[in-house]
Amino acid sequence: MPMNTIRRLALLVLLALPLLATAAPPKKTHKAKPKAHAAALKKSGTDYVGEAVNFPGWQSVAAFEDEMVARHGFTRAELDALFAQVRLVDAAAQLIKPAPPGKPKNWQAYRALMVSPSRIAAGVSFWNTHAATLARAEAEFGVPAEIIVGILGVETLYGQNTGRFRVMDALTTLAFAYPEAPNRAARMDFFRAELESTLLFARQHQLDPLSLLGSYAGAVGLPQFMPGNILRYALDYDQDGQIDLRNSPADAIGSVARFLVAHGWQGAEAAPYVYAAQVSPARQWEGLIGRGLVAEYALAQLAEAGVTPAAGTPPARLYGLVDLQNGAEPSEYWLASHNFFAITQYNRSYFYAMAVIALGEAVRSARP
Repeated sequence: MPMNTIRRLALLVLLALPLLATAAPPKKTHKAKPKAHAAALKKSGTDYVGEAVNFPGWQSVAAFEDEMVARHGFTRAELDALFAQVRLVDAAAQLIKPAPPGKPKNWQAYRALMVSPSRIAAGVSFWNTHAATLARAEAEFGVPAEIIVGILGVETLYGQNTGRFRVMDALTTLAFAYPEAPNRAARMDFFRAELESTLLFARQHQLDPLSLLGSYAGAVGLPQFMPGNILRYALDYDQDGQIDLRNSPADAIGSVARFLVAHGWQGAEAAPYVYAAQVSPARQWEGLIGRGLVAEYALAQLAEAGVTPAAGTPPARLYGLVDLQNGAEPSEYWLASHNFFAITQYNRSYFYAMAVIALGEAVRSARP
């Protein structure tokens, strides 16, 4: 599953600070000399150097290697040689932490960031360049071009911000050195599974695992697929013999469409996928909020709870009630249909799904 967009923006700020990403607790290391540091960055293709640690000597890494040998036929020697080249990246561990409590969420501010004039213009250019591929994906999968364009725009600005962490560095750091957190064990298990998928994908496509670049959490390419999702859903949509989500827009387009269909997208459900609503001051509708990422209420049920849909809301559909906080201003309330919640399977955020829809609509409207 793709990662939180705001946190990725924080990444860009963090990596712009000189040498911050080279910090490597628990022991202090000497900072690289400027020339050596620049040479190391150029060689790695990343925005950091990271800390050289003896990962093959870690008991947890050795146990993981044993599993890869037993389950998938890797050799211990090749895995030891690989992990000896992997670097601990403290920036990944810091960025994966939950955002500290601060100002309340603000949908309108988030929308302005994700549906900006520059992002719309980039979306128009992307759509015009890849119109035939988007049309093919829409015909084959039933996912409208504007939804695919919206996702790729929100995720990486059409490939402009795909991440410059080595996937092996990021995933190994998070699988075996995840920061202290209540869900630390579960998150480490998740990243171990993604590390496993990375090794399997690289072997399947005869790639050097260390050549794969992505986000601080290991997400790859224009659509920011985690390695497990690459194995499950990614397509060689340009039919060149390789799945390349970083350099092939066609592969990204087909893979996003396939992911959405696998997570419940219904081609027969026409846009729009959200409708504005008003809620009563009695607040009996509060029990309908946060009931999961699913459309399950008929309009009659919503009306009984004090929810008034906008004119023209299709009566035959089921909906979920979505609240969008606006900082100090009143929250917005929307009725979201099945396909809206299919988008949230890509990123489990109401803001995210709304931004995808809004950006896609804006790009479609701006096309000549």
